[in-house]
Amino acid sequence: MVPKDYPRVIIEAVEPQVDGGRYPIKRVVGEGVAVSADIYKEGHDKLAAVLKLRPVGEKVWQESPMTLGDNDRWYGDFAVTSVGRWEYTIEAYAERYLSWVDEIGKKNVPGANLSSELIEGLAILRKSAALASGDERSRMDALIAAIATALDAGEQQGAVDLGTGVVMRGLMASHPDRSEGYELSPPLQIMVNRPITRFAAWYEFFPRSQGTMPYRHGTLQDSIRRLPAIRAMGFDVIYLPPIHPIGHSFRKGKNNSLVAVPGDVGSPWAIGNEHGGHMALEPQLGSWEDWDQFVATCRELGIEIALDYVMNCSPDHPYVTEHPDWFFHRPDGTIKYAENPPKKYQDVYPLNFGTSDRAGLWREMLKIFLFWVDKGVTTFRVDNPHTKPVPFWEWVIGEVHRVNPEVIFLAEAFTKPKMMRLLAKVGFAQSYTYFTWRNHKHELTEYVSELTSGPMKEYFTGNFFANTPDILPPILQFGGRPAFIMRAVLAATLSGVYGIYSGYELCENEAIPGKEEYLDSEKYEVRVRDWNAPGNIVDIITRINRIRSECPALQTYNNVLFLAIDNPNMLAYAKMTEDRSDIVVCVVNLDPFHKQIATLHVPLASFGIDADEQYQAHDLLSGERYRWKGPTAYIELAPDTKMAHIIKIRRW
Repeated sequence: MVPKDYPRVIIEAVEPQVDGGRYPIKRVVGEGVAVSADIYKEGHDKLAAVLKLRPVGEKVWQESPMTLGDNDRWYGDFAVTSVGRWEYTIEAYAERYLSWVDEIGKKNVPGANLSSELIEGLAILRKSAALASGDERSRMDALIAAIATALDAGEQQGAVDLGTGVVMRGLMASHPDRSEGYELSPPLQIMVNRPITRFAAWYEFFPRSQGTMPYRHGTLQDSIRRLPAIRAMGFDVIYLPPIHPIGHSFRKGKNNSLVAVPGDVGSPWAIGNEHGGHMALEPQLGSWEDWDQFVATCRELGIEIALDYVMNCSPDHPYVTEHPDWFFHRPDGTIKYAENPPKKYQDVYPLNFGTSDRAGLWREMLKIFLFWVDKGVTTFRVDNPHTKPVPFWEWVIGEVHRVNPEVIFLAEAFTKPKMMRLLAKVGFAQSYTYFTWRNHKHELTEYVSELTSGPMKEYFTGNFFANTPDILPPILQFGGRPAFIMRAVLAATLSGVYGIYSGYELCENEAIPGKEEYLDSEKYEVRVRDWNAPGNIVDIITRINRIRSECPALQTYNNVLFLAIDNPNMLAYAKMTEDRSDIVVCVVNLDPFHKQIATLHVPLASFGIDADEQYQAHDLLSGERYRWKGPTAYIELAPDTKMAHIIKIRRW
């Protein structure tokens, strides 16, 4: 069967898009989107293309012209200006007027009869004039009448000049005939988040450990008193592990002991007891009035709250008796506890997302999210999302965003790469990463390039945590204070968003032998700290965060530029703003035990600096200033002096 219609213009290889448009690309408010596509058509017609943009749900498109580059590749760009879902598409069409201008220009030689071409041109002009209104319609009609009069009078050149002149070109550009074209369908989508999604410093702490007396359970009031010091270090997101009532049955003791003794506080991830479940507060932390005061204090200090969202239930959770069908059952009818062999979590029952009451379970999980949003939480760090059905996440994040598009979701998914990527695609704005285990130069270079320069940069934002309550990496266990400084600089400058777990600033590194777990882990007991303990790196953390806030280049996430440096134990990289008004070079000693010396190769052309030009290298960490000239610089970093440079490049 002969097709009734077909695309008159080919639009293909559109970038950016994710999986052929199945999932949205990600941006934050104010960020630009550079779009390109192959656009072409049979024959020799001139083409035009426009980039079209609108928030999802609106009817009117915002349009901007695209420009032709080499080999039929067209380019355009736009910026997104508000949080929520946006969509964009491309409309391309045969530009009949410009094609006519091109044709008549080629044929307009001495002695040529252009009557037929001018009549064709009048038809093209009249069709576009019909699309105009008001003053522009009147002007077009007048010009068309003048062309017709000149043609009738035999004034061929006058007719050509009127039809191809600047005035007519301007009017025709405003009212093109797009009838012979094609619009890419369906539109491609963008998930637009708040800027704090891409640039933030996270600080994780357990409220029950914020007191000042050993073995006394801390409270939200203790946490309120701690907030100013955290803000003074430069952190703008407070991340709280679960703060709900903790189960009694099979409660874990200190160091994950299977037997708790009186006074053991248990794991916050074993949620639920007689005081309630996921929408209740642990009574020892305080009241709802205390929580409201905590939220208000955070807002006054400019701190956002991230809460751990954990879909675990203790055997004492109200859901166990109210909805037993929401759990996995053994053949003997008992409920299965959680396991990740060889680990066993007898204090936790996982939820069964394949339950016959799937709708009830899913709606309840949504209810928990919305409850805490109403309580002032703006971000959820979701525990182990890779162990739940991905369609659930796509649904629940979409439902939350339908009423609260500003909410941010962080995936705590230390899992296989494909699952990590898919979770980002379906809606998680941030993800934990493998950064914690990337220590060597080639590992860091390869991994960061994958995240910030390849296809993943369109939808995946890695939150570089230097440590977590679950992970005390070997580099910190054995590298001491220099390793803590080195890893903090790497996390804070390689990614726009990074975090530390409390105690990092004290260089806490006592581990269970042979494991990546803290000895006397705060997951199972109250820890009271001396925040001014000798050897702390509070001042360095504060300086790093201040540098980040003062350097626009470090507030970007994508396109880390790795630099050549002739020492495998040193990593060098640069970040810069698009206009190169802010250029920052970081050089880090990856060896916490020995002094390292190297020659850094400075990409002068990339920085816009001439080969014979002097420029200043200002180390923002130490305050030292160097006068550099040429494409190389001497670097020396040592554990007992400085582990890193964060250098602002300034032209004299």
